Amino acid sequence: QVQLVESRGGVVQAGGRLTLSCAASGTIFSFNIMGWYRQAPGKQRELVATMSTRNKITYGDSVRGRFTVSRNNADDKVFLQMNGLNPEDTAVYYCNLVQGVQTYWGRGTQVTVSS
Repeated sequence: QVQLVESRGGVVQAGGRLTLSCAASGTIFSFNIMGWYRQAPGKQRELVATMSTRNKITYGDSVRGRFTVSRNNADDKVFLQMNGLNPEDTAVYYCNLVQGVQTYWGRGTQVTVSS
């Protein structure tokens, strides 16, 4: 079993920046993919960014060039640096880990961008 705990989000003004972190604990495989998804009210959950233990990175189209995902494999942590935030980035951000055939989710953390 795997547990994912996200850092607290917050309220940020448009144009601002915020960094989220997520720590994984439990039985973690040597190869896995960790990352972030988000869900805004009334919308489907969407990919933000993921990064594998082999450093393969994938970004969602709406955040590419503004957000940066990174990870610390030794500590099983993943980070999301968000720059140039705009109100459309307001959502609950979920940490995600995929290993083998299992997918795990954090509880989510609210990020609100004020205009």
